[in-house]
Parts: sequence; C-alpha cells; structure tokens
Amino acid sequence: MIYIDGNNLTIEDVINVAYNGYKVALSEKAKRNINDARKYVEKIIKEERVVYGITTGFGKFSDVSISKEQSELLQKNLIISHACGVGNHFNKDIVKTIMLLRANALSKGYSGIHLETLEVLIEMINKNVIPAIPEKGSLGASGDLAPLAHMVLPLIGLGEAYYNGALLSGDEAMKKAGITPVKLTSKEGLALINGTQVMTAVGLLTAYKAMQSAKLSDIISAMSMEATNGIADVFMSELHSIRPHIGQMNTARNMERILKGSECVTKQAEIRVQDAYVFRCIPQVHGASKDTINYVLDKVNIEINSVTDNPIILLDKDVAISGGNFHGQPVALPFDFLGIGIAEMANISERRIERLVNPQLSGLPAFLIENGGLNSGFMIAQYSAASLVSENKVLAHPASVDSIPSSANQEDHVSMGTIAARKARDIYFNTSRVLAVELLCAAQGLDLNERNIGKKLGVGTKIAYDILRSKIEKMTADRVMYKEIEVAAEIVECNIIVDEVESEIGELDF
Repeated sequence: MIYIDGNNLTIEDVINVAYNGYKVALSEKAKRNINDARKYVEKIIKEERVVYGITTGFGKFSDVSISKEQSELLQKNLIISHACGVGNHFNKDIVKTIMLLRANALSKGYSGIHLETLEVLIEMINKNVIPAIPEKGSLGASGDLAPLAHMVLPLIGLGEAYYNGALLSGDEAMKKAGITPVKLTSKEGLALINGTQVMTAVGLLTAYKAMQSAKLSDIISAMSMEATNGIADVFMSELHSIRPHIGQMNTARNMERILKGSECVTKQAEIRVQDAYVFRCIPQVHGASKDTINYVLDKVNIEINSVTDNPIILLDKDVAISGGNFHGQPVALPFDFLGIGIAEMANISERRIERLVNPQLSGLPAFLIENGGLNSGFMIAQYSAASLVSENKVLAHPASVDSIPSSANQEDHVSMGTIAARKARDIYFNTSRVLAVELLCAAQGLDLNERNIGKKLGVGTKIAYDILRSKIEKMTADRVMYKEIEVAAEIVECNIIVDEVESEIGELDF
C-alpha cells in the first residue's frame, strides 16, 4: 500500500503502482489538509468573493461572474468542453501514473477538492478503472487540460474507460467496478484538470526505462567489445578520475566489473593501438546520457510532489492566488533533454552494429554470417537500426522552443511539455530496438570470432550471452529476423539481463 500526502511520493512508489499492482490510500494528514482547503473554498463562495475558477469562468472568461447556483453546471461544462483530445489512447501504465500523480498533488491540500471526490479517483486506481485518454491535445501550460479532462469524464459517469481489458462507457465501467460516480461542485473540475501530471507521467516512466536501458547499454557494448577484441585499458579508473563527470566515472567502473575475467578483450597494442570512438569513448558517451537522465529524474522528483493547479489555496495567507504553477516549462525543457540523451544511446549503439557487420572494420565474416552472398545475415538488421536512429534525430527536435497563444491570447506562452515527453517516449522505443539489434549482433560476433575460441567471457557478458542464447540460437543461415528482434527487444525492456548481472556482481553504477 502506498500512502500519499503530496510530499513523500517517490519514483519507486510510482513504478510499484504502475507496474506492480500496489494500492493507494490517503494519509490521515492529507485528509485533514484536503478538508481544511475545501472549507476555505466554501467560505469564498459564501462570501461571494471574486476568485478565478471558483466564482468566475475560465481562461478568457475569467471576467465572467458565476453564481452559486451555476457552480455545479460550470464544473461539468468545464470537463465536457475541455475533453478535446485526439489520437491513440495512452496505455494503462501511463494512465494509472497520471491518476496517481494527480491524486498526490491534490492530497497536499492546496486545491480545494472534496475529500470524497479524491477518494473516488483513488478507488478507480485501485480497481483498475482506466480512463481512455487520447495522447494528443495538450499545450502543457494551463496544465494538461484536454487529457486530464478525459481522465475526469468516467469519474462523473461520462466518457470511456477500460475495465478488465474492455473499452466501455465511463458509466458502465464504473458500475462494473462497483464505484459510484461523483457530482463536481465549485472548484473541483478545475482542480482535477489544471496540472502537469500527463507530461510528468509520460516523462517519468520514460526516464525510468531509460535508466535501466543505460545500464544495459554498458553490458551490450561490453559484449560488442569482446566480439571485436576491444582494448579494455580505456576503462581504468585513473583515466576517468581526472575528468570526473559522474556518469563517465560510473560507466568506466561498470565496464570493468562487467568484463571482469574476460579473456576476449585486449590490452593496448596487443592487437591494435587504438579502438574506434564507439568503443574507446563508451564511458564518455554513455556517461553523458546517464547524467542527462539523472538530471531529468531530479526534476521529476520535485514535480511529482508539487502543487501545479490554479488557483491555489493558501490558508495561512487567507487567500486563493491565481498564479502559474500549472505551466509545464520546468519539466518541458528536461523532457526535451531526455529525448536527446536517449537518442545518443541509440546513435552510438548503431555505430557499434556497423563495426560488427562490416568486415573491413571487424575482421569478422561479412554481415556476421557464414556463406555470405547466399546469406545476407545481419545486413538489413543494420538498415533497420539506422532507420530508427535517423527517426530519433527528427524526434529529438525540441518541442519546448515552440509556443502558440491560446484562449484569445490570455494564455499567450505555453510549454508544449507533453509533446516533449511523448517524443522522449517514442525515442526510447526506437532506442530499445536498436539495442536489441546490437545484442543480437554482439552475440553472433562472439560466436564467429575465431580468436575467442576456448576463451572466457566477462562475468557480466557471459550472463547476457546465455540469456539471449536461451531464447535465440546462433544464426547459421538466413531466417526470418523480425520476430527475433522483438524477442531481443522484450529482453531489453523487461530488464532481465540487468537484473541477473546485478544479482551476480552487485548494482551497476548510474
């Protein structure tokens, strides 16, 4: 059980709810804070104060007064009018994370929502009622308005939701789960949709997966080094301590641990004086991506325990302030950076693939296949990897440098942070497939390198090789490869190699 109060949610908690079925509940302190803020909203209404979104319309309509009698209809109209998303639905893991992050932000007690409304949202998380949320349509500034409105629709018995794998009307999904929809009153609709939780959810899960893939990149690149008898001297700690970037030093240390005991790597000038950059500079390149991911994770840790709606109830000041905490810029820039960091993992991986399949560079059979000519081997697998890397370069163009004014120019600068997060997610998908191809090529190269016959692999690379070969055997003649790439990609995404290596040599540095 994960108890939330808006202050102590961790990325590990989010992962456990999204992937491991953990339940969610409010802390007692959170309940008190929520109730206190709600009482203040009711005081505003009773005193007929002019407060944005409580006694006024929204956006450009902030100068339109709303009566107490119209407040319930105002909140319903807000949700149904703002549910304008388009495109494919976010997957279940992302939607559960969106719901959890929104619930956590509301639990801090600065938003004025009814406790009972928030408890229904949490009940939906716990019973796996998953709102159907289209991926596209957020500007990432007045919060993720459109996608969060789709999240709220089933909460009020409207829209669509997935339940037990079926897409149902929101009302039917709630009935089947035994949950009673709510009726929103003053401030509640705005409190539910004015936040950065969609971009944060997508970016958080992508950054977490990228962290695991960065570790795996070290392991796979070590296999590629063994397949080409690379020079392991470049990982000595003394070399990296004099340029002490954390990711660089950690990667060098990982490579030494992964390759410990290997008889397939070489020393400087034993076979060649230098390796190409894609081997010699693994610590510098992988390390830079890790530093990028760590920077993003630091920003995410702040954002998941922040208040990002509007207006914000400040009880100590006896005021409801209409500010700008909903603006996605603090995470939009990091999510663009995240996409670039992940793309570089694919860039260097694809170049290692080229060195493995190119006989002029590797000394191995052309395209890693015997009887070449009759067989094409991994020729087109490299094409596929190159295509994904090229697509990543297009996707890596930053979204956050763009802004289109909205709401009749009342909201005249927006972050496009949700687009940045979705692009980073798509770059991660492509990168996972590039790493899968390198994994296949590295194992094939190990099998074909005559210098390695009878020699031991490193402690970490031996584990990775055995895991892959337990599912995919050495290629001796051409065969259909797309299924094997997906099997390798599943190995990449399920993190089995990293888990097994870490169980043997201890947690890899990141």
